Amino acid sequence: MPNSTQEMQFENYRPRPPQPEPKAKRQRKPRSKGRAWFLLFILVFCLAILIGQEIKTSYYQSKYIHQYAKTLTYKLKNEPTQSVIYPSYGPFDERHGYSKLPQYIDRLLQRNFQVTQQVAFSPALQEYAQMGFFPPYHEKAQSGLTLLDCRNTDLYEFTYPKRVYQDDDKIPNEIVNTLLFIENRELWTTEPKLNPVIDWPRFVVAGMSQIAEMVGMNVSTAGGSTLATQIEKFRHSSQGLTLSIKDKLLQIGSATVRVYQQGEITEPARKRIIQDYLNTVPLSSAPNHGEVHGIGDGLWAWFGTDFDTANQLLSSPQIKANAAKRGQVFRQVVALMIAQRRPSYYLLQGHDDLETLVDSHIRLLGQYYLIDRKLRDAALGQKLQFKVAKPQRNTQSGSDKGVNTIRIRTAGMLNVGLYDLDRLDLTVNSSLHSELQQQVSNYLRSLGQASMAEKVGLLGERLLEPSQLQNVLYSFTLYEKTETANRVRVQTDSTDQPFDINEGSKLELGSTAKLRVLTTYLEIIAEIHDKYSKKHGIELESIVIEPRDHLTRWAIDYLIVNPDRRLDRMLDAALQREYSASPNEQFFTGGGLHVFNNFKKTEDLKVPTMYQALQDSINLPFVRLMRDIVNYSSSMQNEGNMARLLRNDKDPRREEYLRVFADREGNTFVTKFYRKYKKVAPNERLELFFDGQTQAEQQLTAAYRYLQPNESIAAFKAFLQQRLPQNNYTDKRIKDLYNKYGPEKYNLPDQGYIARVHPLELWVLDYLNQHPEANLNDMKEASKDERQEVYRWLFRTRHKNARDVRVQVMLEVEAFLDIHQRWARLGYPFESMVPSLGSALGSSGDRPAALAELMGIIQNDGYRLPTVRINQLHFAENTPYEVRLENQNTQGERVMRHEVAQALKAALGNVVQNGTARRLKGIFTNDNGAMLAIGGKTGTGDNRIVTQMQQGRKVATTAMNRTATFVFYLGDNYFGTLTAFVPGSKSDDFSFTSALPLQVMKGMMPILAPYVKSSKGMCVLQE
Repeated sequence: MPNSTQEMQFENYRPRPPQPEPKAKRQRKPRSKGRAWFLLFILVFCLAILIGQEIKTSYYQSKYIHQYAKTLTYKLKNEPTQSVIYPSYGPFDERHGYSKLPQYIDRLLQRNFQVTQQVAFSPALQEYAQMGFFPPYHEKAQSGLTLLDCRNTDLYEFTYPKRVYQDDDKIPNEIVNTLLFIENRELWTTEPKLNPVIDWPRFVVAGMSQIAEMVGMNVSTAGGSTLATQIEKFRHSSQGLTLSIKDKLLQIGSATVRVYQQGEITEPARKRIIQDYLNTVPLSSAPNHGEVHGIGDGLWAWFGTDFDTANQLLSSPQIKANAAKRGQVFRQVVALMIAQRRPSYYLLQGHDDLETLVDSHIRLLGQYYLIDRKLRDAALGQKLQFKVAKPQRNTQSGSDKGVNTIRIRTAGMLNVGLYDLDRLDLTVNSSLHSELQQQVSNYLRSLGQASMAEKVGLLGERLLEPSQLQNVLYSFTLYEKTETANRVRVQTDSTDQPFDINEGSKLELGSTAKLRVLTTYLEIIAEIHDKYSKKHGIELESIVIEPRDHLTRWAIDYLIVNPDRRLDRMLDAALQREYSASPNEQFFTGGGLHVFNNFKKTEDLKVPTMYQALQDSINLPFVRLMRDIVNYSSSMQNEGNMARLLRNDKDPRREEYLRVFADREGNTFVTKFYRKYKKVAPNERLELFFDGQTQAEQQLTAAYRYLQPNESIAAFKAFLQQRLPQNNYTDKRIKDLYNKYGPEKYNLPDQGYIARVHPLELWVLDYLNQHPEANLNDMKEASKDERQEVYRWLFRTRHKNARDVRVQVMLEVEAFLDIHQRWARLGYPFESMVPSLGSALGSSGDRPAALAELMGIIQNDGYRLPTVRINQLHFAENTPYEVRLENQNTQGERVMRHEVAQALKAALGNVVQNGTARRLKGIFTNDNGAMLAIGGKTGTGDNRIVTQMQQGRKVATTAMNRTATFVFYLGDNYFGTLTAFVPGSKSDDFSFTSALPLQVMKGMMPILAPYVKSSKGMCVLQE
């Protein structure tokens, strides 16, 4: 039986109809591959044509890059901004100061300046700069420091480079053709939109040579730089070099954007590239010139060729007489263009190699008809003659002194040298009045001529002789008081040296120190008034006063008997106190007995008031007044307890009090000396210390041997000869001194006593030298034993007289530390003063500028205003980095009571009306014809080193310099100083007094009067 499954299959089966015989399968022909290659070829060909056309014309890139470049903008805003990105490197950016502007701005903000205008980048420019590209703008080929006066008149201008092409059409064709032939022939193109940044054939060859070098093939590398990329390289790339492929791409990208920034047509950009390259190409550094940039400065620095003359010669081929000169100039130009590839070698060493290359290039230029045959022959007939550098004498005219002061202060604020400052893209608005500055400078220099000196009245007794005129130097400074500052209007002197008498000197200015003494005296009276004026008579009578404190005694007595306790009247009464002018007294000061004399013998018998003593500048009353000030300071510092304790050796409280006193006082002086020396560089601390010490053999030796115990005898001898050049030391004498004051011979208190300095000053200085990183707490902890030792020795001396001498020395040294602080608060410029009553007559030295500052405080009614020489700094004008900073208006600091200032001003006015400055009485009038108030103080300094003393008297001296000074005020708004100065041993032949600066001032009256008599001020419109 058939299987059911088989049956089902059978039933479903249907026979297929007969099929025709299958035809033979037709062979499909394959599609032609040639057609595809043909289409690819067409595409590549079209693309090649497009690329070639783009390389040839730069049509598309000019359009799109120009559109992009228009978004790279910046805008100057009247406020500080944060959206500016300063460059980090690049010789051009560093030289102009752009890369350091953040540091400059920070330093100026710390010095009372504020930003009033600053550039802000657009977002696109910020992004562009962050990628490392150089912002596109028309960069300055020439810039530098410009100083303006208070009326915005040019005062000083330094341009760098000095010699440049201001217009591209002023460049001789011979120079253009030579440059393009040597460096970038593609710039001869006539295509209007062609990108001049890339020379494609050279670029491809350079790229292939770089790749070959990278894979280790020994091939010579080819340069692909165009003038445009070279400019970007030596201006903005790090170190002026291409250090990587990235650097090259940044140069190409930045240059391309710069080219198309102003438009799609590149012809103006190509001309500017040629001009910029010729103006700024680096050409090494020349002796007595510094860095050389540009063909113009290169011709002058390396060959001594005037730039304008060179251009005239090359532009005037028709003049036969100039053929040789023309050829020489052209040869120099070609030499500089070749030398830029290795400037330090070719211009300093490889002169022969350079000559050979110049000859070959000149022949090629002639062969290609880029120069005419006559120029070729003339140039080939010459040899390069390099400029022989001559040492330059650093001189300045008097009119430059104010300018130099502005430059020095600006450099100090920015922490740069003067060389670098002059090359910054910076305009400084100063306080000087250029017209008056020039007139005064010319006047002071003319005083060396006999005819002018006679006209002014400088010849005569206590003045000058005709043969002395050329040896006297004059320094003059004039300040104008404004609401916010004392502004320097004139600062000049008659010397042609950089030395600034007004600010850079330490001079004995004689009796001008009496003004400081009188100021301290009146301030002390005001202090006592503040302390006791509200007490009743019985309370005042019960106050215990140290017997030697005459100032407190007088003030208490005055308050007891005068119910009207107004301070101004008390100060007037203080000025009427009498002091003897007798020279017949020995003063224990400076560690020994001294005598002082008056200038005139007729003054010896007088007992003048302090008002009269200032008027006639009598010496001895001021010496005695200074002694009273010292005694007052000693009494106030020690509260009278130490002196009483020393008188009573049996006081049971002595030991405990001494311990507490020593710790307290010692801490005070350790702190004071630490602050004095910590801010000074370690290598300058000893110099500072010895400058403030009495220049005497014993004192110098004791201090030196303590501070430099391990130095050799030879070093000690060199030190003494430097400090005491008038002494001739034998080796035996040096050895004796060296051994006598050795560190093991005396303890610290004895060493301080011998050196006439506070012993703790020696210890602090020595400790700082050994532990330069020590802080104040370290020093206090380390000085515990020394603090006790310094004061305990006072009670160990067996002989009361010897103890009293040492006590007096100690008390005087400590008193002068207090007096120094008082003087420093009023502008005294030095870190220490000589602890001697001779400081009342100028022995501690001073500076004319510092005296003027004191006069300014008096003129400003007791306020110490900042002295301003710089009103504004304007960096990088018309660049993406532009910023303007102005000196902020600040309130002055009251450092003197109003009543004290008024009393001093009246007393100084009396000096002109009736005293030593009466030559100037009535010489100035104001706009209304009324007399202009004048006041001041005169002083004569005869600075000598004492070589021999007997019984407190100087019997042998050596002259160091002579000075005569007048510090003054004019009306209510002006003040200043005038100093006559003779340096060196030749000053021994001069006997002029302060009559000399007074006479010079009188002769200056016609110059000053038009400026100072106006109530509007010299520069009111500008400030």
